[in-house]
Amino acid sequence: MSDFHFAAAGLTLLTSFIGTLALRRYALARQIIDMPNARSSHTVPTPRGGGVAIVLAYLAALIFWQLHAGLAPGLFWSLLLGGGLIAVLGFWDDHAPLSARVRFAFHLLAAALAVLLLDGWPQLDLGGLILHWGWLGHLCGVLLLAWAINFYNFMDGIDGLAASQAVFVAGTGGVLMALSGSDGMPLWLLAAASCGFLLLNWPPARIFMGDAGSGFLGYALAVHALYATTSGQTTLWPWLILLAVFIVDATLTLLRRAARGIRVTEAHRTHAYQWASRRVGAHRPVTLAILFIDLLILLPAALSALAWPEFALPICLTSFALLAGVAWYFDAGVSEFERIEGAAMGK
Repeated sequence: MSDFHFAAAGLTLLTSFIGTLALRRYALARQIIDMPNARSSHTVPTPRGGGVAIVLAYLAALIFWQLHAGLAPGLFWSLLLGGGLIAVLGFWDDHAPLSARVRFAFHLLAAALAVLLLDGWPQLDLGGLILHWGWLGHLCGVLLLAWAINFYNFMDGIDGLAASQAVFVAGTGGVLMALSGSDGMPLWLLAAASCGFLLLNWPPARIFMGDAGSGFLGYALAVHALYATTSGQTTLWPWLILLAVFIVDATLTLLRRAARGIRVTEAHRTHAYQWASRRVGAHRPVTLAILFIDLLILLPAALSALAWPEFALPICLTSFALLAGVAWYFDAGVSEFERIEGAAMGK
């Protein structure tokens, strides 16, 4: 990276940090406060909605980079239009909660827009075998993007976790793009915007992200992954590996709750990372532990999947299996909790 690249990233970080400070004052003045309850993992009333600063700082930086260096039109407009839609929806939901059906309908709309602008997902590289799956690929692309929006929201439950994961995935994703001979700066700018917010969200958090920020981050990271895949710059597997902590925990928790007849749209605190934070009695050790997993296990695995694409799928599945084992360990005792929770909800 040149001095110009560092300056652009630094300015994006500073803009996000100042914006987060301003949004904290706004949230306090308007009483947009996350109050502790039986389904939350925090114990102190905390202002929320700071993730809007990530959105504004990143989209401004993205427009600047488009004017300076140029971006693929599909990537640029997917992030600007679809990302803007998700952020506005989340901001609205932070102020006046919307039904799950309304939120998911707009998630599908933004996802379909991105798949359309990125020319679909016509083939999937399975490592030595290219699956040409036509319209089914386009449908899977829409569902993948919609799920990314939601699982990122689900995993924004303890201080610093969602923002630090965005810094990690976007930062290392930019490295993947650079190693593939592409421009990694759009992802590094996203990492910088997330880092600016993280300075005030690191445990103990002074402000929470809110749906506007978490939904946008899930969408933006998934759009970058889909763009890299459909344009042939990487396969999908390194991106799934980088996002594996969130994908595995959110998916296993959703499936377990659905199997037990508990409404999956209800707020809860039964993710593995939430069980872990209650076991140790703090958020910071869990956020740090997940960062260590990212750097010591997932990053080498993603780089290996990039270097040896023929082995990318088994590397990805092995990474998922390891994390599933960790999630299973921290879910000890969850069955009894969910039995009580389900009884309270009339299940």
